[in-house]
Amino acid sequence: MDKNSRKEIVAIKVTQWLKGWDKIQFAEESFRRKPLPYFYIFKMAACDLKALSGIQKRTTEGGLSRSSDFGIQRLHDKKRSGVISEFVKYGYPWSELSESKRNSGEFEDLRKPGWLPTSIVVNIIHPDIMRPGHKISESDRLLIKDETKDFAKILLPEGFSGRKWKPNHEYPIEVIDGQHRLWAFENDNFAGDFELPVVAFYGLDISWQAYLFWTINIKPVRINASLAFDLYPLLRTEDWLEKFEGPAIYRETRAQELVEALWTYPKSPWHQRINMLGEAGKPYVTQAAWVRSLTATYIKSWENRRSSIGGLFGAKLGKDLTVLPWSRIQQAAFLISIWKSLEESVATCNYDWAVSLRTESQVSYLSSADIAFGGTNSLLNTDQGVRSVLNITNDLFYINSDTLKLSQWQVESDDDIAIAVSSLEKNKTIMGFISSLTAAIAKYDWRTANVPGLTENEKTSSHLTVWSHR
Repeated sequence: MDKNSRKEIVAIKVTQWLKGWDKIQFAEESFRRKPLPYFYIFKMAACDLKALSGIQKRTTEGGLSRSSDFGIQRLHDKKRSGVISEFVKYGYPWSELSESKRNSGEFEDLRKPGWLPTSIVVNIIHPDIMRPGHKISESDRLLIKDETKDFAKILLPEGFSGRKWKPNHEYPIEVIDGQHRLWAFENDNFAGDFELPVVAFYGLDISWQAYLFWTINIKPVRINASLAFDLYPLLRTEDWLEKFEGPAIYRETRAQELVEALWTYPKSPWHQRINMLGEAGKPYVTQAAWVRSLTATYIKSWENRRSSIGGLFGAKLGKDLTVLPWSRIQQAAFLISIWKSLEESVATCNYDWAVSLRTESQVSYLSSADIAFGGTNSLLNTDQGVRSVLNITNDLFYINSDTLKLSQWQVESDDDIAIAVSSLEKNKTIMGFISSLTAAIAKYDWRTANVPGLTENEKTSSHLTVWSHR
């Protein structure tokens, strides 16, 4: 094919617009521009659609990241796409047989076609739409020519070469629903033709894309709501979802998941040291207190008149007002790493407040052997201390998210906290900031007002009261 030629696809225009929809509150500043009153339906080879949408293996090499793309390339569940891949090649139930049964020759009658008749839902990027910091280049975009009222031609990028094609800058297609079906074609071992039906919107703003994902996948109760916020991070900030479903739909559910991770991960300072059931007499911070603190800090999504700082995990941040596309595993690894660093900073410090606590006859209830961190008279081992540390670290990371390039931290595994923690420890930029921040936090006097020998002035000084009421 001539490198300057463009492959054409014939598409059907489908009009869907009711007069009542004109009453909808469209808002460009909220990424909800008024959409076109129609979309397109066409077919495309699976490998071509995969190439045009940038569905490719994530990598941390060179610090490159697709996560800056508004989180459109979402969390990939390898098991899910693997199941689909097996189904396409062998059909059901052959795809679920063990290797030994497949090789036995006794089940050949179970081979079936692996059809995927449902449409992949995508958005074709409009040339005037910004994807953080830039517009799609002319050479990368798809051209749409409306031929008649009912038909159109879609022209692929100049010199499009199929599976191995790469754009100069931006991929021209964003997958709204069907990403795992495309991931199923990751390998080259699919002989023959396999086309997929496609429903394509044109210039659909990202908030509407999140809305479509929700109505396709969640409204029919097809996948877990909490998982949806990993698959499509933008949903964390959708005001319509917040108003209709209530705040618990993301914030409280995710907070409980993160607390459980802090409690179960063996190398967490809080391993088995959180009062998960709120039992009376236990000397640990309760799960309820942790949940309240996380929902008020890292997972808060709103901004108010007094502060423009949102939650690192639940608000739009940075100059492009994008959502940090970290999964639950990444969020948990981040919090664990902060608390591990703070534990180490306190254990290695010789500040007066820490030394005075170490000379007392008290018990350390936490995994740390250092009384200054986990003792009965350390604020760090109280509801107030937990809330303070979460407030401080959230706010400073939120403000510095662009400088620290938080969105570029990716993890190869989506279900192993140990791998995520190890990956984060190799990120010198983020870990350097964490170390500096926790070293500064350790300078403050974290003694409770119950410490024997404190003067009245020390008991009421700002370093004992401001933090506890932050």
